[in-house]
Amino acid sequence: MASKETTALVTGASSGIGESVARRLLEKGYRVIGTSRDKQRLSALQQSAGGRFHALELDVTNLQSIESLLQRLPEPWRKIDVLVNNAGSDIGGRKPFHLGQAANWRNTIETNVQGVIHLTHVLLPGMVKQDFGDIVNIGSTSGLEPVPTTAAYSASKHALDGFSESLRMELERTGIRVMQVLPGMVRTGFAAARYADTKQGEQFYDDFGKWLCADDIARTVIFALQQPRHMVVSRLVVVPKPV
Repeated sequence: MASKETTALVTGASSGIGESVARRLLEKGYRVIGTSRDKQRLSALQQSAGGRFHALELDVTNLQSIESLLQRLPEPWRKIDVLVNNAGSDIGGRKPFHLGQAANWRNTIETNVQGVIHLTHVLLPGMVKQDFGDIVNIGSTSGLEPVPTTAAYSASKHALDGFSESLRMELERTGIRVMQVLPGMVRTGFAAARYADTKQGEQFYDDFGKWLCADDIARTVIFALQQPRHMVVSRLVVVPKPV
């Protein structure tokens, strides 16, 4: 169990993997800051967790939103021990690159890469000062083995893998761990957001035939965090199997 003063920040906490991670962290005794572009979507977590959960509006594609984050938090919540970079995007994805829209590909990079880099840059100095912290980046198997029709998304997850590994090595002699969880197919609202169509999103998972659920990834994050401090789960790949 975490100390009652151990604080974790989870991006994209209003649904899917982020919400499941936030709930699991709360169960383990963490105080949790959950972020979303729409703060109202965090109300269910706020109501169930009470004073151990703080909802914060955050757009990881907006530099001002990221850089003002600490100032917008109440003073007791500004010491952040765990950062879970979960927010992600693949809007307009799963189509040949030349048939997609450049604005969508740019949004994927801004969310999945630049947002992670900017937010980590804002929060890491506090971890360095206290010589303690955990950064968990939610990657993807697409960052290891790309497939057709995922050019921008795969590029973003390859970039995230490089960032995570380089940062892990930079911080090797500190009390800070940098870890990465790389899921295969996870059935959430992600596909519906990609297509802007709930029915098409559900059909995508049905056609794929096997998947993980959001809580599988949340339990994997908890596993990584609960390892002894001398252990770093640098890359943890989790894939579904047929049942």
